[in-house]
Amino acid sequence: MRPRTTLGRSAIFTRRLFSLVIRAAAITSMSFAVAFGFLSGTMSQAGHYDPNSFAIGVAAMFGAACGGLGLMISRVRQMKGELRQLEGRLDAAEDRNWEIKEAQERVQNFFEAQGDVIVRRSADGTITFANDAFCALAGRAREELLHTAFTLPVEEQGDTTVLPDGTAVHDQKIAAPGPGDARWIAWREATVRADRGSEMQSVGRDVTDRVLAEQALADARDQAEAANRAKTRFLAMASHEIRTPLNGILGMADLLSDTPLSSEQATYLTAMKTSGGTLMSFIEELLDLAKIESGRLDLAPRPFALAAFVEEAVELLGPRAQARGLEICGYVDERLPARVVGDAARLRQVLFNLVGNAIKFTESGGVSIIIEPGAAANDVVITVRDTGIGIAPEDQARVFLEFEQADVGSTRKFGGIGLGLTISTRIIERMAGSISIESHETEGSSFHVCLPLPRAEDADDTAFIVPDLTGEEVLIVAPAAIEASLLARRLQRWGARTTIVPEGQVAAALLPERIWSAVLIDHALGTAPSAALARLTSTVPRRIVLVTPAMRHELAPLKDGGFTGYLIKPVRATSLAARFSRDDGFESIPAGDPIETARPLPAGSGLSILVAEDNEINALLTRTMLTKLGHRPTMVGTGSAAVECWIAARTAGMPFDRVLMDLHMPGMDGLEAARRIRDIEADITATPTQIIALTANASPEDRDAALAAGMDDFLVKPLDRDQLAAAISGTHRAAVAA
Repeated sequence: MRPRTTLGRSAIFTRRLFSLVIRAAAITSMSFAVAFGFLSGTMSQAGHYDPNSFAIGVAAMFGAACGGLGLMISRVRQMKGELRQLEGRLDAAEDRNWEIKEAQERVQNFFEAQGDVIVRRSADGTITFANDAFCALAGRAREELLHTAFTLPVEEQGDTTVLPDGTAVHDQKIAAPGPGDARWIAWREATVRADRGSEMQSVGRDVTDRVLAEQALADARDQAEAANRAKTRFLAMASHEIRTPLNGILGMADLLSDTPLSSEQATYLTAMKTSGGTLMSFIEELLDLAKIESGRLDLAPRPFALAAFVEEAVELLGPRAQARGLEICGYVDERLPARVVGDAARLRQVLFNLVGNAIKFTESGGVSIIIEPGAAANDVVITVRDTGIGIAPEDQARVFLEFEQADVGSTRKFGGIGLGLTISTRIIERMAGSISIESHETEGSSFHVCLPLPRAEDADDTAFIVPDLTGEEVLIVAPAAIEASLLARRLQRWGARTTIVPEGQVAAALLPERIWSAVLIDHALGTAPSAALARLTSTVPRRIVLVTPAMRHELAPLKDGGFTGYLIKPVRATSLAARFSRDDGFESIPAGDPIETARPLPAGSGLSILVAEDNEINALLTRTMLTKLGHRPTMVGTGSAAVECWIAARTAGMPFDRVLMDLHMPGMDGLEAARRIRDIEADITATPTQIIALTANASPEDRDAALAAGMDDFLVKPLDRDQLAAAISGTHRAAVAA
C-alpha cells in the first residue's frame, strides 16, 4: 500500500485552524456589540427603561442565541464527520489509483522485458498498441506508429494454421534495412476484448536462429545424402573394378587346382584362394553396409523350415570350425513351429556373421547355436555361444559400431574389418528385433538375437517322428561337452536319461553300474580308444560313433570295430531320431545327413554358347571353364558384335544354345544387346535363346535391369564353376528366385 502524504494532512489542519479563528472573531465581535448596545441603552437619558421587559427580552434573545448556537455546533459536528469519511474515501481512491498505475507499469514492463514483438490493431487495422520490440523491428518511434495502418515489410510468408482455440499461427520473414538482417518471426494472432470493441493482438517471436539452424541442418542432410550417394556409387564402381581382376585371380586359381601340382604349389594355391575369398567377403560387407546406409535394405519374408535352416547353416560352417579343431552344433527347441515366416536369406547372413566371428575368436572348445521361444508370442531367441577370448565390459558396446573390434591395437591376433556385427545389428533392427551380448574375458561370449518369426500358415509340426525313449539309459562319451550337452538335452526331451563322460576310462567304469540302452562315442577320443570302448560295450543294443564329414571314407574299420551305426557331426535332429527309431544297419545313411556326391555334369553338355566379354582375362577364364564343362564357346568383345554373331549363327541355321552377356562393355552394353536380340526374336517369332547376365556388380538394381532387358539369369563375378554349370543347365534360376 502507498503511505499517506503528510503534505495533504498539514493543509487540512491549516484550513480548519483558519476557520476556527474566523468563527471565534465573529462571535467575540458580536458579543461586544450586544454588550455595548445594552450599556448604551441603559445610560441614555432619553430612553424609557423597563428593567423587567428588558430582562425578558434579553433572556429571549439569549435563549434564541443558545438554540442557534447549539444547532450550529451540531451541524458543524455532522459536517466534520462527513468530512472525515470523504477524506478516508479520498485516501482509498488515491491508493487504488496508485495500485492500478503500478499494475499497468508491471504489465508494460512485462511486455517489454519478454522480448516478443507485440502489436494490437483495431477493427480497421490501425495500431492501438505497440511494444518496444515492435518499434525496434519497424525502425520507428511509438508515436509514429500509433493510430496508423503501418505493416512490416514481408519477404516470405509461411502457411497459416488455425488452432482449435481460434489462434492463427504463421511464420514471416521480415525485411530489414541492412543485407543479411532479415528476421524470421513466428506470429500468434488472436482476438482480444478492448474498451472500444475487439482488437487483433499479434504476438511474434524471433525464431531466426531456429530457422537458420533448420536450414543448416537441411543443407547438411542434403550434403550427407549426396555424400552417401557418392559413396554408394564409389563402392559400386570399386566393387566392379575389384571384382573384375579378382574374378580372373580366383577363377584361374580354380583352374590351376585341376592341374598336377606339387605339395608346395598346392599350399601356395590354397593360400592364394583363401586370400581372394577374404577380399571377396570384405567387398560384400562394404556393399551390404552401403546398401543399409542408403536405406535400400529390403526384406522378403517367406515361410521356411526353422530347424533345417539352422542345421544347414551349421553344416556349412562346420568345415571351418573343424579345421580349427573346434566343435560346432545347433539345437532348435521342439516347442517352436516347424515353419516360420521371415527373410531366411538375411537371417542366414546374420547367423553366418555371428558364428563366423565366434569361430574366429575361439581357439579351443567350440560354438553352439541354440534356438528357443522368446517371452512374447511369435518371438524367437537365437543364441550363439562360444568359448573364445571374450569381450571386456567396456568394449561390449563398441563392437557393434562400424570398423570396430574387441581385439584392437598393433598386437591384435585376429583379422577382419569390424563390419559383421554392424551389418547384423542393422538387419536385426530392420526385422523389428534386438541383439545383445553377454561376455567375460577369457570365458567366451554369448550373442542373443530376439526377433519376431510368426508361425507359417502351412506349418506342419510333425517334421519327423520323435522316438519315445522313456526309461532308456544313454551314455555319451565325448572329450568336449558342447555338442554332447545338446545331444543329451534333446534325448532327455524324448524321455531318455543321459550321462556324459569325457574319457573312455570313466565310461568303462560306469558300464557295469546300470543297463545301458545306447552309447554314443565321439571319435575325437581317438581311433584306438573308440574301438576299445566299442568292444567293452558289445552288450549295449545301440553303439553309435560320432564322426566328422571327412571320415566318411573311413567307416569300414569302425563297423568292424563293433559299432552298430554312425552319425555325422554336427548331428541333425532327424538323423538322431532315425538312429533311435529303427535299426537299418551300419551302412544306412540317417535321414537328414548330407550325402557327398561327385560334381554333376551339366545337363546341357556340349552346348554352343556365345560369350560377350570385353576383359581378356575374364574371357579366357570363361572360355576355359566352358570348355572343361564340355561346351563350345564363341567369344566376342562388344555388345554389337554379340548381336551380329547371334544373327549370323541363326541365319546359318546353327543358333546358339546359350548366351553369356557381360553387362558393361564399350559401345553397346549387354542390356541393349539383350533387348535387340529379344526384339529380333519377337519379329521372327523364334524360340527365345537363354541369355545369362555376367557382371561384377551385385546390386539388386543391376539384377532387375538385366531381367527387365529380357535376360533369364544373373551370375556375379567371380564366377563359380558349379554356379556356371547350374545356370547353363537351367537349375540356377530357380535358386535365385528363391
